[in-house]
Amino acid sequence: MKFGMRIPSLKKRISARTSIKRQIVHRAGLKMPKGYGWVRNPEKYLYNKVYNKTSFDIFKLLKKLLK
Repeated sequence: MKFGMRIPSLKKRISARTSIKRQIVHRAGLKMPKGYGWVRNPEKYLYNKVYNKTSFDIFKLLKKLLK
């Protein structure tokens, strides 16, 4: 588990937005409503919940500082 600042990866950011799997699910209308991630994959939901509480994004930090 990561604690502290997340290191951004431009390559991962782009590949997540342009993946074939994402396009198929999006176009087929198989998306779940927001907040229902625990129904589809409870282990991933729990991991992401802890990860997001123990780490922070550098871009969000910069956004708050520059306001």
